[in-house]
Amino acid sequence: MKAKLRPFSLIRLVLLLAFLAAPAWAQTAFLQDLDDVPLPSGLVEDEAAGLSFDKPSGRIVEAEASGALPQGEVRDFYARTLPQLGWTAEGGDRFLRAGESLSLSYSEAGGSLTVHYTLQPE
Repeated sequence: MKAKLRPFSLIRLVLLLAFLAAPAWAQTAFLQDLDDVPLPSGLVEDEAAGLSFDKPSGRIVEAEASGALPQGEVRDFYARTLPQLGWTAEGGDRFLRAGESLSLSYSEAGGSLTVHYTLQPE
């Protein structure tokens, strides 16, 4: 006896497979003023610390996010994720894309890591 899939079951199967195939960064939050830079799970953006304005030569954006993550884990996240979004690693914590330079710096205090993001024209 052959088992038949009902149309409803087939649709659920297709949706489940599509969900499982989605890239990890698709479910990640992005910075408010840098909507092309993802936040690793565990970091929360400090929106009051942000600064954003446009100049004739390009945009300048500063942002901060913090959380109880190891610095190495955050660095690994960006080393894996930003190239998937078109950014090219330029060594250290600097990435380039379409005439813009994104620099990341880190500070730690009281068991919390703060990531500082600076985007400016290249």
